[in-house]
Amino acid sequence: MSMWVFGYGSLLWNPGFDVAEEVMATLPGWARSFCMRSIHHRGSEAEPGLVLALDAAPEAQCAGVALRVSPGTEDATLEYLRARELISSAYLERDLELTLADGRIVTAVTYVIDPDHAQYCGGLPLEEQAQIIAHAVGGRGPNRDYLYNTAQHLADMGVADPDLDWLSRRVAAISA
Repeated sequence: MSMWVFGYGSLLWNPGFDVAEEVMATLPGWARSFCMRSIHHRGSEAEPGLVLALDAAPEAQCAGVALRVSPGTEDATLEYLRARELISSAYLERDLELTLADGRIVTAVTYVIDPDHAQYCGGLPLEEQAQIIAHAVGGRGPNRDYLYNTAQHLADMGVADPDLDWLSRRVAAISA
């Protein structure tokens, strides 16, 4: 059986593992948002950044990409993803059903936010998000690069995300 991973943020442009197939997909019941404070990759404990996470939202659906892991690399991929995504335990690893653009239904490893975790910050006003993203820097670089890369990849895929578009324009203005 194939192993699938759902990408909705940095996995869109930096999966970090061998991908055998990439297909547009939709995940019902979850919304992509900057609802997780980043103290490692895109910020620090002193000045946390923000990264995208999936927040439970029964009426929502998140568009992203389903990544089929190259056969024979499943164990190494899971080990890599756990080291990357579970660094602070703010994400929870779940196996969730996706609908692929071609109609297939697959179960994919998906990282969702733990709303009870200290790094959870759902509901921040967009202006506050923009101020944080414009200034934070972490081990993987400026927080704004994470925003720009994700927004650009979603646009290239034809996925509309008005909040990310607004944040990209606002962060660019703040950073100018």
